[in-house]
Amino acid sequence: MAVDVSASGRIDRPRDEVAAYLRDPANDTTWIGGVRSARLLTPGPVTVGSRVERVASFLGRRVRYVLEITELTGDRLAMRSVRSPFPMRVTYGHRDAGGAATEVSVRVEGDAGRFYALAGPLLGPAVRRSITRDLRNLEQALEQGRGSSTPDPPVEQAQLE
Repeated sequence: MAVDVSASGRIDRPRDEVAAYLRDPANDTTWIGGVRSARLLTPGPVTVGSRVERVASFLGRRVRYVLEITELTGDRLAMRSVRSPFPMRVTYGHRDAGGAATEVSVRVEGDAGRFYALAGPLLGPAVRRSITRDLRNLEQALEQGRGSSTPDPPVEQAQLE
């Protein structure tokens, strides 16, 4: 089953700060809900060709996978799986949203095939919920300690394509 899910939101932090946070695998466990551990397998700093190993749980299963950075620009980080139970591509976008805010997006594309065959119809919605929650976690991680009394802006509804 093919999955193509994206979500976006706004974070009240400068783009460079958001980008630096997204590019550091040491931060993955603080904002990506299912990730239990993440480590850079290649010498730093992170660049095109760098590989990151993640151990995660998703839909009750432990998943170990390696992602390779395929694109790294001022407003985009793209990775593809090179060792995983199923092929996937993850893209993080981050662009200026006016003032000191950043619009952040996450897109997950993949084909779970036999790995999650029984959960096929539930897979897209589960991924959508997961990345929407991840964006909220990212927002909290980056904005915590600011002492703002304004409510957090809502994360836009994720869209299953």
